Amino acid sequence: MSTQPTELPLVAIVGRPNVGKSTLFNRIVGRREAIVEEKSGVTRDRKEVIAEWQARDFRLVDTGGWMPGGDALDEKVSKQSEKAIFEADVVLFVVDVTVGITEEDNRVAQLLRKRGRPVLLVANKVDDTNRESAIWDLLNLGVGDPFPVSALHGRGTGDLLESLMLEFPPEPEAVVDEDEAEADKIFSVSIVGRPNVGKSTLFNRLIGDERSVVHDMPGTTRDAVDTIVETEDGPIRFVDTAGMRRRSKVDEALEYYSLVRALQAIDRSDVALLVIDATVGVTAQDQRLAERIDAAGCPVVVLLNKWELLDADGREEVGYQISQRLHFIGESPVLKISALSGKGVHRLLPALQGTIEDYHRRVPTRKVNQVLRAAQAAQPGPHGARVLYATQGATDPPTFTLFANKEIPPSYLRYLERSLREAFDMGATPIKMRVRKRD
Repeated sequence: MSTQPTELPLVAIVGRPNVGKSTLFNRIVGRREAIVEEKSGVTRDRKEVIAEWQARDFRLVDTGGWMPGGDALDEKVSKQSEKAIFEADVVLFVVDVTVGITEEDNRVAQLLRKRGRPVLLVANKVDDTNRESAIWDLLNLGVGDPFPVSALHGRGTGDLLESLMLEFPPEPEAVVDEDEAEADKIFSVSIVGRPNVGKSTLFNRLIGDERSVVHDMPGTTRDAVDTIVETEDGPIRFVDTAGMRRRSKVDEALEYYSLVRALQAIDRSDVALLVIDATVGVTAQDQRLAERIDAAGCPVVVLLNKWELLDADGREEVGYQISQRLHFIGESPVLKISALSGKGVHRLLPALQGTIEDYHRRVPTRKVNQVLRAAQAAQPGPHGARVLYATQGATDPPTFTLFANKEIPPSYLRYLERSLREAFDMGATPIKMRVRKRD
């Protein structure tokens, strides 16, 4: 039986703001997974990925800077870091050797000593041998010998990871079952929307944990955060993304990378949840987001959040806006919810399951050709265009290859697509149509 992600050792990277935690996170993972910028407070949510060193997998968590005593948002970020410390099997405590020990460093060290779990002290920004002598001052933190590291350049990270492996329990023997691995494929659901519409509140409601930092300031989530949730229909990966603004308003590098991550999350998702603030209505930006999701070939479920705050006239107006501004999403489910109270959220999983089943639908070739023959008999193609034979070549989404005697006009191709969608009850699931001209 294969090792489940939750059974892997959990390693948390902690420390005060701007000591290089996210840079170390990216260095260990081997790619730019966390957003890095020379500004404190960039990382706010816990971000967890599966990392690997010497064929040993482990869970690696990047946390926000630990800074208790700040404003309300700082307090929430600090609580996320503390939770990561208490859940971790091993903690990488990062300190900036160019600054030395600060009061915040001392308070983190005190918390780690109370926890009693293995701690590796990372003396970061040791970019050359001239700085190595400064690391011994860090012994005063009382959490062990420091490891001189330059997360930016990779210096010393190999030795750090070697020591990290020694802190893990022996790896259990695992037998990989390819059929089981295929069956264990996890559906991915991204939560997207404009800033401050309630995405993180919904994310926390769905996973049953205060995983994303929720605050009433737009733009709190800077990166994509994902968690796997076990449901009656199997595991589902929920991905909370940063609020997506118009490109003309994305003028900071940090905002740009947040936007890129959100778009990447959509491209990798099986289903996208488009969260709309019902008290504001369907804005032009909501419309553009829906178009972006549709262009990615990703099924969409529209969630009208804060629905309970609308009166009868307001609800009628939002319904009209959905029909006018989001008409291109067809029969996609539209759910009225309150992420804060949880009202209506219970209808989301059944809607997701139906959408996912359609997304993985495979139709026998015989039935595909029966439907297309009937459609062409009812309405022949223009200028003698005709589909001679068709087959479904792929799923995720359903992809049909049509062999035709000549080029098929786009309008007639849409007619054939609609015929397939109606015949096989595919709802709003995207369908790809590929036409090959038969020689």
